Amino acid sequence: VFLNLIFWAAAGILCYVGAYVFITYDDYDHFFEDVYTLIPAVIIIAVGTLLFIIGLIGCCATIRESRCGLATFVIILLLVFITEVVVVVLGYIYRAKVEDEVDHSIRKVYNGYNGTNPDAASRAIDYVQRQLRCCGIHNYSDWENTVWFKQTKNNSVPLSCCKAALSNCTGSLTHPMDLYSEGCEALVVKKLQEIMMYVIWAALAFAAIQLLGMLCACIVLCRRSRDPAYELLITGGTYA
Repeated sequence: VFLNLIFWAAAGILCYVGAYVFITYDDYDHFFEDVYTLIPAVIIIAVGTLLFIIGLIGCCATIRESRCGLATFVIILLLVFITEVVVVVLGYIYRAKVEDEVDHSIRKVYNGYNGTNPDAASRAIDYVQRQLRCCGIHNYSDWENTVWFKQTKNNSVPLSCCKAALSNCTGSLTHPMDLYSEGCEALVVKKLQEIMMYVIWAALAFAAIQLLGMLCACIVLCRRSRDPAYELLITGGTYA
């Protein structure tokens, strides 16, 4: 019963991790076009929801000491365990693809930047540069090759490249010390890979908990089948 309470807590944490991946992905989706990367997050949210039901089944089966209920509990846990193994495998596959995906799309996103009438992609660039404290793809000089830079003709980069501590920064390339020196591509890749690792570690942690749950249920099932005195006591019989 205590283990099933842990399942309910695990379900809440899994749903939180899945939701966190969705929310964070929304901030970086312009740099990462492969929506299938969200499949592991979808699966762990589904698993989290299923764990609420599993916990209820496990509690009822344990309290009533139902052999059929406990067997069903073990089978469902086994299926969920296999699902979480799939999540871990997919997580590692997509984690390895992050760098290629970002490298493929980030240059196109930066080249389409519009600081005058910013669209969603332009706002995403400003958000990432402020959030990750970076500027350009590899460094601030990458802005010189963008259409926006050539059109403005003021030798400046977006204000989102300015260091947060400076209030009088104009983004001018004549004052490079006022700008973030690190490029955004490596930091975006690192951030997305960290997000995927959250999914992988969450799936591994709760797969271990489910193994413990299956072990406990199997022990109870074995006691039911091997201990006649135990069974007669539960059913109200007598044993001589």
